[in-house]
Amino acid sequence: MAKYKEIKKVNLIEAYKRMWPLVKPYWFRCLLATLITLPIGALDAVIALALKPFMDTVVVSQNGTTPFNLPLYVIPVFIITFTIFQSALEYASAYLSAWTGGKITQEMKKKLYEKLLTLDTSFLDSISSGLIVTRFDSDANTACSGLLNNVKTFTTRIFSSLTLIGVLIYTSWQLAIIAIVVLGSALYPVTKIRKKIKKIVAQSVVVNGQVLTAFNETYAGSKTIKSYNLHTYQRNKFFGILTQSFKLSIKNTQRTAWLSPVMHIIIAIGMAGAIWYGSYLIKSKTISAGDFVAFITAMLMLYTPIKNIGKNFNAVQLSLMAIERVFEMIDMEVSIKESKKAKNISTLKKEIEFKNVDFSYTDEKPILKNINLTIQKGQTVALVGNSGGGKTTVVNLIPRFYDVNNGEILIDGTNIKDISLSNLRDKIAVVFQDNFLFSGTIRDNIMLGKQNATPKEVEKAIQMACLDEFINSLEKGLDTEIGERGVLLSGGQKQRIAIARAFLKDAPIVILDEATSALDNKSEAIVQQAIENLMKDRTVIVIAHRLSTVQNADKIIVINSGEIIECGTHQELLNKKEAYFALYQAQFKHKG
Repeated sequence: MAKYKEIKKVNLIEAYKRMWPLVKPYWFRCLLATLITLPIGALDAVIALALKPFMDTVVVSQNGTTPFNLPLYVIPVFIITFTIFQSALEYASAYLSAWTGGKITQEMKKKLYEKLLTLDTSFLDSISSGLIVTRFDSDANTACSGLLNNVKTFTTRIFSSLTLIGVLIYTSWQLAIIAIVVLGSALYPVTKIRKKIKKIVAQSVVVNGQVLTAFNETYAGSKTIKSYNLHTYQRNKFFGILTQSFKLSIKNTQRTAWLSPVMHIIIAIGMAGAIWYGSYLIKSKTISAGDFVAFITAMLMLYTPIKNIGKNFNAVQLSLMAIERVFEMIDMEVSIKESKKAKNISTLKKEIEFKNVDFSYTDEKPILKNINLTIQKGQTVALVGNSGGGKTTVVNLIPRFYDVNNGEILIDGTNIKDISLSNLRDKIAVVFQDNFLFSGTIRDNIMLGKQNATPKEVEKAIQMACLDEFINSLEKGLDTEIGERGVLLSGGQKQRIAIARAFLKDAPIVILDEATSALDNKSEAIVQQAIENLMKDRTVIVIAHRLSTVQNADKIIVINSGEIIECGTHQELLNKKEAYFALYQAQFKHKG
């Protein structure tokens, strides 16, 4: 089972350390986008400061002059010009942030997708499709785009705040003390947000995954829903998930919505105090009217964005938590690892051997117990027995979809854990009961077996899989689109495409996991012929419920409750009149 490395709380600096490898290729644009925010913030102070001489020399003195005897219209023009310049910088910063954010998100999704391709089968068995989309796609969007956009906002506001605080101190250090104390009091509650929302956000991720899973299941299971009249059941189930999502959203609002109103109240108290004390300072001629107007303007410019900083800080916290979840996935330790001394094998030369193999999916329930089995090169070995006995688990261990708990599996005397994973799986072709076909054409799906196959090789695979007649009947032939998961094909057609894919792979070991059990008699006859073609000159392991399909096997293994209880040929096992005989009698008792 895949394991997580526990990741502690991630702050802004730690987040950027983790993200630096993704940011590095685009560092210059990121830096430029950040640097542009500096003058954007600083220009607020210039506008506030410009009001001081205007008030002192033009409004209060009413002498119609300005500093340096410039025309009266200079200050308004100056403010407009600076605002236009500031707006142009804001556009440039927004564009650069969007570009770099998109690129970094793209790189993060590449890393996550690469991780998804390597995750243990046991982990994928335990997680829903909706949660996969949430953890591997939505979290990446939140982690990158949200963080970059909000950091740009924070950088702008920090430099705006620093320069505006400079204006406050310059115009009146007495009033500046009030303003800074109020500012600190307003920002303090922001530090408490993360702890309040972390648990709710974690629950929301799971519920959002359930929403996506519900959509996926409704799409994929639409026929089942219709045939069993499950509309009401599915609707109620989905509405229940939405209700849970709504409750979590309200809880999140309850724990965060108080922040902005509290900041508004604190800032209002600060503004009132500054106006009261400022009036006293003007009367005592400690400051001028221009100083006071510049101060109030700077204070308003400082406080107005601060009042909304709670929302931005909340968004940053969500981004930081998304980063935690993203790197939790990226850092996940997989149990199916390749040995540092892994070697390649050319082909199967002698045998596959199971030695004292034990296996369980969970600690509570053992699935396989002390399996000892030898499969000689060129043999066809059938695994039969009651459902849930462990037959599929046996074959899943050979390509290392799972690893054994105890014992070992050997190919020509080499433990499969010491063979390169890609090399091991190259030597095995698997035809499942329900083969997965990808969206695209018939050609695309067949050529997954060998992506550089020649047209002649593809044609031979089609003939051996008994697909030629079907493909010739199609207007577009091999280039016919089959829909998502092969929805436009029958069960027998899907199986034959999978067999053609396996035939094209030309692996020395073939695993057939109940490849015909879901087919009708006519389809089974055609698919069985394709399977017999695939089995020629190969080592084959067959799982079958229908004993008629394995009577000619070189060896039949009966597995019940995770243990091998019988082994022999069809006739030998019938003569024993034990477990296999009972299975055979149960299937053929109505036949003469």
